[in-house]
Amino acid sequence: MDENTKQDELEVRAREMLIERGVTIDDIADLVYYLQASYHDNLDLETCHYNVDRVLTKREVQTAILTGIQLDKLAEQNKLEQPLQKIIETDESLYGIDEIIAFSIVNVYGSIGFTNYGFIDKQKPGILERLNDQSTGEVHTFLDDIVGAIAAAASSRLAHANADDKLLDD
Repeated sequence: MDENTKQDELEVRAREMLIERGVTIDDIADLVYYLQASYHDNLDLETCHYNVDRVLTKREVQTAILTGIQLDKLAEQNKLEQPLQKIIETDESLYGIDEIIAFSIVNVYGSIGFTNYGFIDKQKPGILERLNDQSTGEVHTFLDDIVGAIAAAASSRLAHANADDKLLDD
């Protein structure tokens, strides 16, 4: 098996795991639109979707998805040792490892991603509101941050592309 096949398998599995956990590419594209609409006159959801798709091709993003969702699932099944079980199950605010994994995604597209991530993590629009609802019995301690980070990275990618276009126009 060559490296491209392994990469493709990682991407396919990461995308499947997002869907299994109730997150669609459209959900993430909506977050990108939320973050970027005021900065791009003719932004449409198709462009947002495209940028999310591009972010999902990155190995760092794929492994973050796989790792985070697996930890969420183990916490849901009560299969982690204490005190980690309780920390992840309740999304304890001082834990921080969930954000560190999200930062690995955001970092792929530069420092603007950190600003986008911080904003969307605080606002919790769209799918992020549902993922943060602990009353469902589902654990999304890592997934909510991962989804926000993918949206922030896609927004950063879009911002960089827009800046490059403007530079070429000058």
